[in-house]
Amino acid sequence: MSQRIERVDELLRQEIGALLAKEVQDPHIGFATVTDVEATPDLRHARVWISVIGGAPERRATIAALERAMPFVRHELGVRLHIRRIPALHVVLDDTHERATRVLRILEDLERGEEPAELPPGESLPTPVARLPRDGDAPEVEPETAVAPRARRRGSDTGRGGAGRERPGRRAH
Repeated sequence: MSQRIERVDELLRQEIGALLAKEVQDPHIGFATVTDVEATPDLRHARVWISVIGGAPERRATIAALERAMPFVRHELGVRLHIRRIPALHVVLDDTHERATRVLRILEDLERGEEPAELPPGESLPTPVARLPRDGDAPEVEPETAVAPRARRRGSDTGRGGAGRERPGRRAH
């Protein structure tokens, strides 16, 4: 994906989030967050990933209300942004937190030596619980002895300077 499309995706994510928070006044829209935007390279279409907190009925109602609001949002983006084409916006439910909750529950059950249980119906976010130290845990590292993360290599896909292009005489890894 080009850097331009990535910048447009991020700009759209920020602007759509701001519009939903301040301009869209639909009571059917629950607690929704724009988590990502993925535009096609020609900017004709963009998927708007939305995370909704609540049960299945609230999520369905929020997604339906957001789909109805997208023509207004697209019009407002055309007024606010100075790009040649504003993509058609398609709302997609982002259920990453539900899958993460399921994985956390499975891991907790396995740590206790139990068979993994099913999630209660309608639960969408984990409840944070402090973890107690157990035998076999790695010792905590003192802040003075902590090792700094390794710097990115020059020429990597996401690092500065290289911007994903290959230099003559170098092999791809």
